[in-house]
Amino acid sequence: MVPLSHVTDAAEQGSWALDEQREAAAAGEATSSGSTCEVSERRVGEVAVVAPSGVVDMLTAPQLEAAIRAAVESKPTALVVDLTAVEFLASAGMGVIVAAHDEVGSTTKFCVVAEGPATSRPLKLVGIADIIPLYSTLDDALAALKS
Repeated sequence: MVPLSHVTDAAEQGSWALDEQREAAAAGEATSSGSTCEVSERRVGEVAVVAPSGVVDMLTAPQLEAAIRAAVESKPTALVVDLTAVEFLASAGMGVIVAAHDEVGSTTKFCVVAEGPATSRPLKLVGIADIIPLYSTLDDALAALKS
C-alpha cells in the first residue's frame, strides 16, 4: 500500500503542472504536441459521468478539470470519471482525479472507471486505486454507487 503522503505529493505535482500549463496557455505559448482530448459529461439519474477520451496529459488535463468542476457544480449524488476511452493517462491527469476526489469530500460519492494498461495500471501503481474506488466498467461503478 502506498502511503497517503505519496498520493498527496502526486496531487500537488499534478496541480503544479496544471498551473504551469494555464500560465503558458494564457501567455499564448501553445505547443504542437498533438495531444488531443475530448471530454463528455452526462447524467445517469443523479450520478454525473465525466468521460474523457484520447490523451490526458499536462496539456489536456485542464479540460478534464473543467468538466469535473462543471459536473460538481450541478450537485450530483455521485461523480464517476470514466477513463474507458483514454489512450494515455499522465501524472497531470492523475493529479486532477486526486484533487477532484479531495474537493468533493464526503458530500459526493466519487469513483473511477478504468481498465487496462493505459489507465488502471498507472492508477494502481501510484496508489490512487487504494484511496479512490476503481471499477472496470461504468455499469459496475453505477451498480456500486446504488448499493
